[in-house]
Amino acid sequence: MRFAVAVLAFVASTALAQSPHRDLYLYKGADRDQRLRAGAQKETRAVIYTSLNLKDSVPIVQAFEKKYGVKIELWRSSSEKVLQRALTEARAGRFAVDGFELNGPEMEALYREGLLEEFHSPQIANIPPQAIPKHRHYVADRLNFFTIAYNTKLVKPNEVPNSYQDLLDPRWAGRLGLEASEVDWFGSLVKAMGEAKGLEFFRKLALQKPQVRTGHTLLAGLIASGEIPLAASAYNHSVEQLLRSGAPIKWKALPPTFGRPNGVAVAKRAERPHAALLFLDFMLSLEGQRLIKEHNRVPASQKVDSALNDFPYEMIDPATVIDEAGKWEKLWSEIFLKGQAIKKERD
Repeated sequence: MRFAVAVLAFVASTALAQSPHRDLYLYKGADRDQRLRAGAQKETRAVIYTSLNLKDSVPIVQAFEKKYGVKIELWRSSSEKVLQRALTEARAGRFAVDGFELNGPEMEALYREGLLEEFHSPQIANIPPQAIPKHRHYVADRLNFFTIAYNTKLVKPNEVPNSYQDLLDPRWAGRLGLEASEVDWFGSLVKAMGEAKGLEFFRKLALQKPQVRTGHTLLAGLIASGEIPLAASAYNHSVEQLLRSGAPIKWKALPPTFGRPNGVAVAKRAERPHAALLFLDFMLSLEGQRLIKEHNRVPASQKVDSALNDFPYEMIDPATVIDEAGKWEKLWSEIFLKGQAIKKERD
């Protein structure tokens, strides 16, 4: 399903109604934590839909379960498929999910469909304001940054690009990699460059005949193996994971660098609201944010230092991604995919 039409015409009658848990979600009393713990113990579990791969999400869940004695049942898939499942269940009047952890644009789509509810957490104080939408129905817990990546055995130090224009050097013809669904990054960079100059840059980049592959993990692996010397865009956390395992790969942030938020949210019609909100608190807490960092992800908290965001960056707005999706998807497809549909596999 194209993301441009992910926000369907359907609006469930329940989406228009106020959440039965709104008072709980927004509660700020001194006994908040005690109240959540007691309620979660009675509920015994929470069902969370996530796009975070199991290798990284399961250790975080295990730490939560050990601390609180509350079970977390994960359903993991790409953000696109999580969105589809949640909408399908809501249309059928099923509300099996209690909370979400997934990519910002899909989270924004869930908000617009009325499936999320505003919530308070004392941990939000440590999250940068630009990572929290004005409607406050989700909050970023981690960030995906778009950087270049290169194989250190195939790219000499003096050859590493210092700007996006350096990617147009003839030496990179046929030696570049590009992830197949980088529409958010593409649109943001074009606007930052000025639309005319930005589109001119990307059309020139297409003349370099980049190898277009689906999946950031796959692309990083191809860089590390030497199949592709240089990627024009990659998730720096994917590169860092390979680097720490000894692979000959590094990343570099080129200005302007863009980050896309991945967020957490509670379901409006959650069956287990106490457990869901307690889990969100944990994800946003310093303990949860440090666990995210330990798994080479970029924590959103300003209180957790990470080399993976130690550079100037701009945040991609999920609402803008949805509103302008048709325009940028069409241009991206024309420039890099010969008009073919975009296949998305987001984590």
